[in-house]
Amino acid sequence: MKFLKNLVRDEQGATAIEYGLIAALIAVAAMGAMSTLGTELEGTFGDVETSLAAGRAAGAE
Repeated sequence: MKFLKNLVRDEQGATAIEYGLIAALIAVAAMGAMSTLGTELEGTFGDVETSLAAGRAAGAE
């Protein structure tokens, strides 16, 4: 009976679950931020590539 009372009072499992949920939330937020940043970087590198190609074409003439 004492074992069951101690088991009910033990809060370590709940704390571990809370930390797991916090870590999952941070991971989801990081993935969203990286996805948005990746899309913006892709556009920026595309603009640079276009400018370099135009400069190369103008220099060849």
